[in-house]
Amino acid sequence: MQNEGRSKVRMARFRRVSLAPALSIMAFIVGLAQPLVPAQATPEQGPEAAQAKTDLPAAPQYFPIGSVWSQDISQAPVDPKSASMIDWLAAAGGWGTGKLRVDFSIRVLQADASTPLVPFRRAADFYEKDSDIPSRVPLPVGGGMEAEPGYDCPNTRSDRNFIVVDRSHAKLYEAWQANYSKGAFSASSFVIWDLNRIYPPSGRGDQCGSADAAGFPIAPLLFNADEIAAGTINHAIRFTLPIGRIRSGVFVHPATHAGGPSGPDAAPPYGARFRLKASYDVSSLPPAAQVVAHAMQRYGMFISDAGNIALTAQNDIDTKAKYSELGFDTFSLQNLKVTDFEIVKMEKPIDLTYECVRNR
Repeated sequence: MQNEGRSKVRMARFRRVSLAPALSIMAFIVGLAQPLVPAQATPEQGPEAAQAKTDLPAAPQYFPIGSVWSQDISQAPVDPKSASMIDWLAAAGGWGTGKLRVDFSIRVLQADASTPLVPFRRAADFYEKDSDIPSRVPLPVGGGMEAEPGYDCPNTRSDRNFIVVDRSHAKLYEAWQANYSKGAFSASSFVIWDLNRIYPPSGRGDQCGSADAAGFPIAPLLFNADEIAAGTINHAIRFTLPIGRIRSGVFVHPATHAGGPSGPDAAPPYGARFRLKASYDVSSLPPAAQVVAHAMQRYGMFISDAGNIALTAQNDIDTKAKYSELGFDTFSLQNLKVTDFEIVKMEKPIDLTYECVRNR
């Protein structure tokens, strides 16, 4: 299921960025020069022709202990303006569809030493300042982009996020508007996260975007079916709001960027960390939903991008457990209202300029 509305918002972000003289827009094309394709997938078929690996263990921890994504904030103070922001959001319509729904369109692919490595070259509209420039990109056999059955993605309206975690090299690869067609891989944004690093509050750098508008990594904030089956989610969760319900012109750490939001000063900003109130009776939810709700109480959830379907879970094509077997679907958390949450104390808002300065 595609999170309707996200792509349109991200394109609005790109048009706005193009007006800033300090930040040029560039895209890259990945050329395939004799790619290392395993025997079960011929070069003509492409890597998507073979079946993806599903026997790899779940990876609940992406970054070292101490990372903001796995920080227990159950006892953290509430922001002084939490009540007013929550009240405004509730009056504005709450979650994007009016209910807390879940999108399952993003895949998280696994790479190892046998994964084909695909070289690339930069093209004119690559996001130079915000992006990393890899010499080669892992392209797992049987993989696919967000909301697409494979790597060939003719649907330009989709975000087409491409996510690969390579634990053998402690790297997380994330791309936005990615495509693989006729021997070429392209994307509008490409980021490589170091899984051995605890990033500072300013992440990869203030004013710098990533595959997500807030500048966050995506994969570490996605919950998955294996975690629900295990009964524990040990990290914060990614969520979105409509563009008009996110505060305009600012972001707060750990966000480092914002995707052109248009909400008033009363709205919560990019990077705000919501927490399900401790007083909420989690036992009123279905068993699988309780696991997610407990994570919302302990780790919270970050405004990461703009969209209509609030939550994002990893697609279960790449997990052992399946949502249908667990009794979990897009409506399993619909009883949670905006007013059941509070906002953890935020840092001082940073004015949005789009002038990315990378941390090294």
